[in-house]
Amino acid sequence: MRHRCNIPQLSLPADQRKALLRALTTELIRHGRITTTKTRAKAVRSEAERMITLAKDGSLSARRQAMGYIYDKQLVHVLFEQVKDRYGDRQGGYTRILRTVNRRGDNAEMAIIELT
Repeated sequence: MRHRCNIPQLSLPADQRKALLRALTTELIRHGRITTTKTRAKAVRSEAERMITLAKDGSLSARRQAMGYIYDKQLVHVLFEQVKDRYGDRQGGYTRILRTVNRRGDNAEMAIIELT
């Protein structure tokens, strides 16, 4: 039973799901905006907001946790430098999900997730 387990399964094994979320979170932080399916966007939202919250903390422990999750080391340094100016006074809600047209091949619901 997986009652009340709120982590979306994304029809993937655990290792592939974690790798997918890490890759999407890394690219979202790098580019500021990515296009993906609506379900994946909702799953990436929590991970991206967790990384931004770690960057707001700014401690060495938080930096090491972020480096263990985000694939690019230089991106972690940039994130930790810029996040205080951009999100210093905000208590969450760092991402926005915008629905777009369905994908042509399989009619999957698509969305754009972006950092606000």
